[in-house]
Amino acid sequence: MSYLIHHFLEKSSDLNPGKEAVIHGNNRYTYQEIEAKANQTANWLLQSGIKKGDRVAILLRNSVEYIYSYYGVLKTGAIAVPFNTGLEGLELGEMLKDCSAKVLISETYFSKLIINICKSISCLNLIAFSDKKINIDDNKIKCIQFSDIYPEFSSNRPHIPCIDQDISSIIYTSGSTGKPKGVMLSHLNIVSNTRSIVSYLHLTEKDKCMVILPFYYVYGKSLLNTHFKVSGTIIIDNRFTFPNAVLKNMIEEKATGFAGVPSTYSILVNRSSMAKMNFPSLRYITQAGGHMPVQVRQQLLEIFPDKQIFIMYGATEASARLAYLEPDQLGQKIKSFGRAIPNVEIRIVDENSEEVPPDYEGEITARGSNIMTGYWNAPGETSKVLKNGWYYTGDLGIRDKDGFLYITGRKKDMIKSGIYKISANEIEEVLYKYPGIHEAAVIGLPDDILGESINAAVVPKPGNTLEPDEIMKFCNERLPSYKVPKTIKISKNLPKNEAGKVLKKQIKEIFK
Repeated sequence: MSYLIHHFLEKSSDLNPGKEAVIHGNNRYTYQEIEAKANQTANWLLQSGIKKGDRVAILLRNSVEYIYSYYGVLKTGAIAVPFNTGLEGLELGEMLKDCSAKVLISETYFSKLIINICKSISCLNLIAFSDKKINIDDNKIKCIQFSDIYPEFSSNRPHIPCIDQDISSIIYTSGSTGKPKGVMLSHLNIVSNTRSIVSYLHLTEKDKCMVILPFYYVYGKSLLNTHFKVSGTIIIDNRFTFPNAVLKNMIEEKATGFAGVPSTYSILVNRSSMAKMNFPSLRYITQAGGHMPVQVRQQLLEIFPDKQIFIMYGATEASARLAYLEPDQLGQKIKSFGRAIPNVEIRIVDENSEEVPPDYEGEITARGSNIMTGYWNAPGETSKVLKNGWYYTGDLGIRDKDGFLYITGRKKDMIKSGIYKISANEIEEVLYKYPGIHEAAVIGLPDDILGESINAAVVPKPGNTLEPDEIMKFCNERLPSYKVPKTIKISKNLPKNEAGKVLKKQIKEIFK
């Protein structure tokens, strides 16, 4: 029998029915309760005409209803399509059309957005709201409320034949570097990656993870699946706008784990009381979702000398994770993202796909059972990144003589200035060393002479005033002249998506 994603929930419910699975505010939910609601959701979808392979869209903020919906969809054999909760109407409409979603599960928080676009989505015929029903003025679309579903449908498990190579999810990339693409992940992809993550994080049923990352994001979803696999507990807290409130909740709920992207930790280091607080129950923290400046890594080591800090690397196309740095290596390999996770192989190759020697730069490629099956409706885009069994990440890196991996840049994030190809990441690292800089992002802009000029946007730490001339002087002392930014702009913040990733396309607006 194939092992499928929803079996994480089912087996935990069978083995630990009364175990606390989810904490959200003052509400607590056991595995048995979540399994029952997921089954009722699945049986409702099946009666509504959803068949294996159909797409069901989910537009929900983190909540227990999201969890019912996600596992409920998978139990029907349908494909879950989680949407970024920060999408604008046009983007959402295009993605709904692209995946031909028949059902949309959402909440009234998004009702205005949904009403504005739903009439143009011919494939959509059913909308379920998690809180209260909103009537759509469209005879083709039926609306229903979650509370009406549960009493009407059985809590028994449906038995829909599936195999682990069936597609479980289509996850649209953020579109920060181009048009969003739907990443197709099979049950095997996610189950394989989940097992590897559980293995190297040493997760058990005693673990309780604070979840601030959105579930629509592959990193956020991995927190859900890894903890449900081991009958652990997740603590949902959507208040990261107030980081101290989240930190206090972590202490009170005795969280053993915390996960964030680079901007998460920049905020915690520079704009919270984290360094002054004690976390006696905390065992580990993880970071993925982009390159975290060395300066921030060092500050985390100082704040948490007795905790395990896992620096990780991955991609949506890899079901989340490709590599990690063991906590006991962080001090010696502070700039590295480690080595391949269990059941993944990583190579660094040149333009001819030949593996390069240690300390030579090339493109990071990977293979494993966690690698996506391809992009939805985009065979051309798929063929660009899946070649001869390998996934070409688009990231540039090196491997040192000890086998540890380092990111040196991104192929699309290289600035071609005159005769030089310059890594934006290298310049950002220098900027983060400047006292008073909270965040930095470097981009290339058109230049009549050089082709592209180097430009930096920086955000000050609270209570600091930044002077572009002083920062320029700082860069001149640490970089060759051709790598020094032409322009430095001081900004109140950097544009990010809801997962906290910096959107470099939008940073260009700062320089207009």
